[in-house]
Amino acid sequence: MKAAAALAAPYLAWVAFILAFEVAGALGVPVPRGWAAPAYALKSALCLALLVALKPWREEGARGTEPARQGGGIGAPGGRTLLWGISVGVAVFLLWVAPESPWLFGHCRALSLLYHRWFVTPLGAWPEYFDPEIFPALPAAASGLAFSPEEAGWPLAIARLFGSAFVIAAAEEYFFRGFLYRWIRGRNWRTTPLSDFDAQSFWIVVAVFACEHDRWFMGAVAGIAYGLLAVKAGTLRPAIVAHVTTNLLLGLYVLCQGRFGFW
Repeated sequence: MKAAAALAAPYLAWVAFILAFEVAGALGVPVPRGWAAPAYALKSALCLALLVALKPWREEGARGTEPARQGGGIGAPGGRTLLWGISVGVAVFLLWVAPESPWLFGHCRALSLLYHRWFVTPLGAWPEYFDPEIFPALPAAASGLAFSPEEAGWPLAIARLFGSAFVIAAAEEYFFRGFLYRWIRGRNWRTTPLSDFDAQSFWIVVAVFACEHDRWFMGAVAGIAYGLLAVKAGTLRPAIVAHVTTNLLLGLYVLCQGRFGFW
């Protein structure tokens, strides 16, 4: 129970925070737009506090690493972990933003429209941040604009960047790859090494991870990439590095290019 809490609680607290706001909206008490950025900062602080308090890296390090992989493979401490993690993280970032780039919209409008309509939820409709008549500008009501420095201020915009890159990225890896992937397999999940590949568990986790994201298709691509890293290494280290890299680059891209539809 303690091991499950260490790996799962930070992410589940994050989800509970989101669900509380969703329930409030469903009950007719919508959260004001101006609360979005402070709420994200508070959510990040809560999740970070749980990560620090529960130290899921100790549980993952003790139970989730296959000793045979520690000699010099991807999961070995040091430069190779960073190299693999950063490389995969950069690749996922490029894949994530490419279908929504102004370049693709200008050169292959039909493909860009197809992606926005069917590969982003809700299926069959334009996402709330996308209007083909004004793209790449965002509709005034786009929720992501609530995190722009013009609306939220730079401190809260930077808090959004920090939370997405360094807090939820790690929490998701501990939950999805560190806990859920092994827990699905049975009661002895704590002694099941990440490197012991199980196709059913792997694809279930990929599917759940994809559904967690509005860009479900790219969420699946990212889930496959991070999952394969964890399995190949026998440890979460390179997967966490990759996930942090993707989210950090995405956040910097959003702030530098004004592409707040990704937030």
